[in-house]
Amino acid sequence: MTPFTRVVSVAAPLPETDIDTDIIFPARFLLLLDRRGLGAHLFHERRRDGVGARFVLDRPPFDRAQILVAGRNFGCGSSREHAVWALADFGVRVVVAPSFGEIFYANCFRNGVLPVRLEAAPHGRIMTAAETGAPIEIDLGSQTVRLPDGEDIPFEIEPGRRRDLMLGRDEIDAILADDIGDIRDYESRRRATRAWLDPRLK
Repeated sequence: MTPFTRVVSVAAPLPETDIDTDIIFPARFLLLLDRRGLGAHLFHERRRDGVGARFVLDRPPFDRAQILVAGRNFGCGSSREHAVWALADFGVRVVVAPSFGEIFYANCFRNGVLPVRLEAAPHGRIMTAAETGAPIEIDLGSQTVRLPDGEDIPFEIEPGRRRDLMLGRDEIDAILADDIGDIRDYESRRRATRAWLDPRLK
């Protein structure tokens, strides 16, 4: 994963609540297994609703947004990881919302996307700032959202997840970095006591 430290970008406002993963990434595209190119199908139905009411991610400057400010319960519904893959492929590095679907929230960390949970009042100020199209800064090191007027809004992230995002580590990278010694010790003991389990020794 690409290490996450700081993002400065316009933020696309999407105030709708209860946006589920089928809206983010429709089920008929789940046969696509290569993560590259999935951004073309992000919010597929919403982005094809007519010229007169173009979806926010189709309208400049939000079509280049690396930050999405959504309503509560974003990413609810099914557990499909493709929803996060599509956001990341589109270029979204941060989703700010009052709450998230639990599995979607975990999938964000696994794929280098920062989900920021905030209470209603600070979330509302960020949504208002997003609607202006002015750049917003998300700093994971200081765990703050900086608004165009200079206000800093703090947010909380579990320390282990924060560390892995900043290092660009997925779960496999983290295991190899933190637990490789224990894994090697176990394998050594197993070879010594249960050699019959290892086909290479037969």
